Amino acid sequence: MAKKKQPAAVQDFIERLSTEHKMLVILKARLYGGSWQAMENDLKNRLSGKPYIFKLATRINDDIDRIQQLKNFENSNGVDLAEYIDLEQ
Repeated sequence: MAKKKQPAAVQDFIERLSTEHKMLVILKARLYGGSWQAMENDLKNRLSGKPYIFKLATRINDDIDRIQQLKNFENSNGVDLAEYIDLEQ
């Protein structure tokens, strides 16, 4: 169940998200203090062999692409998707 009433554009976008996309929104909220930048830095650090926070099961480059899609939507619509996706999944 979502936390806030969803504007139509947000609802449509969320309904089209893959499980991987939704998991990234959840991880951003739970592990990275709501920061896409912290999550991207963490993944890029892992790619370059630097210390990293969290090991994701999916391929890192795919997750970086998903993060960019999610960030673009949030920025374009002035929303934080974590406010609309059930974080208890």
